[in-house]
Amino acid sequence: MPHNFKTILLLVFLLGGIFCFSQNVKIRGKAHSSHKGKAISLLAYSDLITYTRVREATDTIGDDGYFELQLQVDNTQPVQLQIDNLFGKLYIQPNYVYGVTYPGLDSTLDIRGGTETSIDIGIISGDTTELNTLIIDFNKVYNLVFKNAETQFLNRTRIFQKLDTVKMISSFRYKKNKNAYFKSYIEYNIAELNSNASRSKAFLSSNYLLNKPVQSEQYEYMTFFNAFFKGYLEAYSTGKAGENIHHLINTTGQYKDIKAFVKNDPLLANDTLCELVLIKTFWDCYFSPQYDRGQVVAIVEQFFEATKIPAHKKIAGNILQIANQLSVGSTAPVFSATDRAGKMFNLSDIKKRYIYLNFFSTKDIGSMKEMPKLAELVKKYGDKVVFISICTDDSLKTYKNYLKANPKYNWTILFNNSVPKGSTARDLYNVKGLPAFFFINQFGNLAQSPAKSPTQGFEFKLKALFKPKKSDTKIGIR
Repeated sequence: MPHNFKTILLLVFLLGGIFCFSQNVKIRGKAHSSHKGKAISLLAYSDLITYTRVREATDTIGDDGYFELQLQVDNTQPVQLQIDNLFGKLYIQPNYVYGVTYPGLDSTLDIRGGTETSIDIGIISGDTTELNTLIIDFNKVYNLVFKNAETQFLNRTRIFQKLDTVKMISSFRYKKNKNAYFKSYIEYNIAELNSNASRSKAFLSSNYLLNKPVQSEQYEYMTFFNAFFKGYLEAYSTGKAGENIHHLINTTGQYKDIKAFVKNDPLLANDTLCELVLIKTFWDCYFSPQYDRGQVVAIVEQFFEATKIPAHKKIAGNILQIANQLSVGSTAPVFSATDRAGKMFNLSDIKKRYIYLNFFSTKDIGSMKEMPKLAELVKKYGDKVVFISICTDDSLKTYKNYLKANPKYNWTILFNNSVPKGSTARDLYNVKGLPAFFFINQFGNLAQSPAKSPTQGFEFKLKALFKPKKSDTKIGIR
């Protein structure tokens, strides 16, 4: 059969029902032959603060490679198509049928441990105004402007100039385009790139936040937002006399007081933006051992009751759901991961033992500083506590190289891989920043969540727990 005829048949199958909407979005695709018989799932984000993912639809790939996924949406958004540990990104909008191709695994990728791996989904469309097609075109513009950048030294000023050039070219190239999401995609992609290049906070806030609509359900806006406001309120309150964010959360514990405190910031005069910054701050504080987790949860509950914005209520609800799963006293999530010998380790196999759980990355400076201290704790308390470290690197190779370079680190050090019909340990413990620590008691419940790190004095907890029992004998009597 001629190749062009095969292509026509594929187009007819994938796009043939483009005007028939039993569901308002259909994704019709053909997967590589290596995926035959596998499950393919469509995942969407419930919110863009916690990045909670929801499995919206699942299909089994046929012997011919074809699959179809359907869902209802009311706004344009990115989704992920998952096969095993492969994740492909696709932007969808209401009332559209998408034709896609799902590639096979790139043989050059080292993912034997099963870590999440991004792949590029093929888009079959003759519509040059379709969002995914426009995004591909914009990426070509960006790559053209930054051509040869990897082989040249670009100082910050030169990077800013190039980003301004991308913005100028895009403004002219897409001036007739009416797709509101695509316009925002361009604007906040450039905003994020400026932020990554350390452009001033004043420039970023005046160009991308002040007098701009708050877009809590727009992926690129929220990527920029989350980077810009990371640690923002702690920095804002530093040096101020009297109350600060740390005191207001850990001691006062009243949402209304915190909101009144930050409203003095001119950037947060917009009430919607102020709320979004606050709920992001609470989410970050929830995973910081410097804050009382119970207090944070109580404040989020107050936020949930006070907010009138549905998107913000959803974020708060997701935080509370996660909090209930990881609160002190709750059952510690069980997981499976690959050990240094390539075998599957299961947390559920450990019975009636204390467990100190650590998530780290070989690329994270903070993680690397903790490891020697952790090794000292293992030496002192290894007979009383099971020490488990989980490497969250993208590559199995860097994990193995780290173990090889540190042979004295002989406790249980695992690789954070996906497992069939499950989630990674990092997912289950909602680890957003590294390093992260949890302490599990002998009954399998979370005793500290999060726990202090070795450099923060976790040994004091161990000393208190395992201090020698006082003798009940009288002095001078054996």
